[in-house]
Amino acid sequence: MRSLWLTEALRLTEAQTGWLDDEQANRQARAAGGSFSTRLQIRAWALGLRDGWVQAQSRWLTSAGLAVALLAVVAVLSGAGLAWAALGTQAGPDGVVVNVYRAVVGLLGLNALMLLVWLVAMLATVRGSAQAAGQGLGLAGRLWIWLIGRFSREARMLQLGAAWQPVLVRHGLLRWLMGLLTHGFWLVTLVSALLCLLATMATRRYGFVWESTLLGGDTFVALTQALGWLPSHLGFPALGVQAIEASGQGVVGDPSVRQQWAWWLVGLVVTYGVLPRLLLGLLCAAGWRRGTKRLTLDTGLPGLEMLRSRLVPAAEAVGVHDAAPPRRADAQLDATRIVAGHGAILVAIELGTDHDWPPDLPEGIEGQVHDGGRLDTGGQRQRVLDQLTREPAERLLMACDPRRSPDRGTLRLMVTLAQLATQARVWLLPAPGGSQLDAARVGDWIEALDEARLLRVEGVALAWLERGQVQWPNDATAAVHVGVGMPDPLDPAQPLSRQAAS
Repeated sequence: MRSLWLTEALRLTEAQTGWLDDEQANRQARAAGGSFSTRLQIRAWALGLRDGWVQAQSRWLTSAGLAVALLAVVAVLSGAGLAWAALGTQAGPDGVVVNVYRAVVGLLGLNALMLLVWLVAMLATVRGSAQAAGQGLGLAGRLWIWLIGRFSREARMLQLGAAWQPVLVRHGLLRWLMGLLTHGFWLVTLVSALLCLLATMATRRYGFVWESTLLGGDTFVALTQALGWLPSHLGFPALGVQAIEASGQGVVGDPSVRQQWAWWLVGLVVTYGVLPRLLLGLLCAAGWRRGTKRLTLDTGLPGLEMLRSRLVPAAEAVGVHDAAPPRRADAQLDATRIVAGHGAILVAIELGTDHDWPPDLPEGIEGQVHDGGRLDTGGQRQRVLDQLTREPAERLLMACDPRRSPDRGTLRLMVTLAQLATQARVWLLPAPGGSQLDAARVGDWIEALDEARLLRVEGVALAWLERGQVQWPNDATAAVHVGVGMPDPLDPAQPLSRQAAS
């Protein structure tokens, strides 16, 4: 929970302020390994330790605990007040006279109303409204959040306070937490009222009556017996008809009748007040516990997917070579992507050792094109991916050696790189030293690139990289001619104009 909460707080912060300085945190996440979700949380925890987020989170939780303690104090005082108001204080010749139904309403009326409100809010939440989930905080929940806000004066704590609720709503946990707070508050209130009720009735003499101008005695007899039916099955005494009718005429002096009324009132508080809140609180606690065990990070949230290239090196993303056909691409370039890039970059992917790199850039290009170097190792690939993620290129030229097989890993890397540029082209280099390429192998490359939706530019590749206007027919015939009588683009003795003419 703390890890997901911290990740959400950093996501919201970076959405507002831009990327944090996270190179060291990214290295720790990559070194730890695991899934993308795990690495995101490791990165967040590393940044949290460095920038004080984890410490602020601990202080926020301390404030939340203090707010719960204050709520408990308020609940105890509220329960004592309910009991004191229900029993009254004015004593007469027969002791303190208590109107039993006024006492019942005073002890249980507000609790019953708030329970009904909670049930309605819970029903709205179950029917699937995230807004309803955010609104169903309850009185105790809103007071708790307000108290935490009063205790949270630091910027980090305020940002964490804004992040925890979306995490709970997203995983359906907010209703369980707020329910636990609400039922816990009322449970403490009712237990406090019950204890005060027992203490005062044990030390003072009370007489119980019921009074009504509109309702007759039969109605009160039936209502009193109906309310006492369930408590009687839990061990509380049931009032007889004669005792109920006699109490309608005035205070009954018989001590046994007084005791029956006292235990009848206690039974109502326990049965209709304490037990429902206790059972619902346990239900919310079980829902919270079950939900926290199923917590997962949604890596599709805005801002998180952009970290994939930083945390999952291309060597891992492409996977190992498997038994699938070598010309089958397992990734395709999204032709509808819109990337606003600047500048041009030239990279070489798994060139043979007999290829010299980088080529001599003709006059007019040098200084405008950035050489991304060879991408032979995972570290080299990650460096270029990080660079393009931060600053996408307008034109990306990927040079590769068509003497090698177009394996799935290489194709997936090329698709990943192409997604980070406005325009991307593949340059199938001619064989060095004037030798000839295998036409069948070149055909394999053409088929694999077409499946991956990667465009090619041959012969005039450097001109395209410079101006982005020179194009070569993107068909198998043009590609096969590479190395069959065409000038070597890497030969500095061949000027650019001659290459373009060819």
